[in-house]
Amino acid sequence: MKKLLFFAVFLLAASVTYAGGYRISAQGQRALAMGHTGVAVVNSAELAFFNPAGLVYLENDLNISAGVTGVMSNVKWQNSNTGQFSETDNPIGTPFYFYASYRVTDFLSVGLSAYSPFGSVVEYPTDWAGSHLVNIIDLQAIYIQPLISIKISDYFSIGGGPIFATGGVNFNRNVNRTLTDEQGNRSNVEVDASNITNWGWSASWMFNPTENLRIGFNYRSEIILEAEDGEAVFSNVPDSALSPIQNGTVGFDASLPMPAEMSVGLSYEFCDKWLFAFDYNRAYWEAYKDLNIDFAPDDVPDSSNPRNYKNASTYRFGLQYEALDQLTLRAGYYLDESPVREGYFAPETPRNDSQGFTGGLSYQISKRFALDVSVAYLRFKEVDASYDYYMEDGTNVPFGGTYKSNAFLGGLGVTFNL
Repeated sequence: MKKLLFFAVFLLAASVTYAGGYRISAQGQRALAMGHTGVAVVNSAELAFFNPAGLVYLENDLNISAGVTGVMSNVKWQNSNTGQFSETDNPIGTPFYFYASYRVTDFLSVGLSAYSPFGSVVEYPTDWAGSHLVNIIDLQAIYIQPLISIKISDYFSIGGGPIFATGGVNFNRNVNRTLTDEQGNRSNVEVDASNITNWGWSASWMFNPTENLRIGFNYRSEIILEAEDGEAVFSNVPDSALSPIQNGTVGFDASLPMPAEMSVGLSYEFCDKWLFAFDYNRAYWEAYKDLNIDFAPDDVPDSSNPRNYKNASTYRFGLQYEALDQLTLRAGYYLDESPVREGYFAPETPRNDSQGFTGGLSYQISKRFALDVSVAYLRFKEVDASYDYYMEDGTNVPFGGTYKSNAFLGGLGVTFNL
């Protein structure tokens, strides 16, 4: 019983996402259609996320890009020894973005961005074999960033700005593998924290050595989201004076790093209508060693959840073709490394190395408006893995099995220029 709160806030590390760790990559329809490349691509206000330094090179004075992506994911788990099987029934996730930039002078542009880089929902059947780790989890984080882009010369620019991050999380699981109340109902805990906020920053540059070649760099700082005075609600706990936890509400404090990211990329225009793009992204997941929990009241033992993530890389490739005056076609591919080490693979983050296959188009509805469409299929490498750090009654109880995961993303956005 003393360990039942240990995983009650494990949720903060547990969102199912569609990139390494708990990161989601859907920050622009034009970029996503090209393998989520964009560090050196100057074609819309999506630069506000991928490389703010490039905003000053946009042709129009006012540029707006906005969109939403529907994410449909599936996770299948099976214990190869016992034959036990389970499959998630996840609702559709809807990450969004809004970017705007305005040219103040020939050498200065300002902008604003709002987007959701972290967050999704995973829902397993009630009382499945891993219900002591997770039943339902919902994590959301939103970044809001004012931006500035300065042209040092026709060949070089810089950009960036502060980031305000806000988020919330809700999580439900059974207390352990066997505990029930007097009526046989599984003991359960639901944890909720909202309005978690903190600040970070980003900095970028863009270099245009020739008319057809661009090179870009963007760095986004680590942001620590700290949940203070969250609430954990326990239900169906047996009535016993020996239990350190009773039915009702207790508080907790916890923190989780949103890792720093570094991206470099290039784009090259050729044969008049073609553009090739390549991005390399490095996510500094080593900042996520464990999750330290401070419980209230003080007689509840504090806990540390080891994660021991490693830094991970993503390699992205994109191609764009101007098929008609009003129609632009795009395609892409990326390889995404998982930051999860052996022995730390949990059902809350059932993500291994993945490949993404993407495509899409833009259709110019009028002189000012364009419709942007993207689709992506993510295939995760099948893995037989376990989480080896769950403790129950002083005994280490690993939980493992074979995981098969995939996700389909379909996005719709608009671009406006003036």
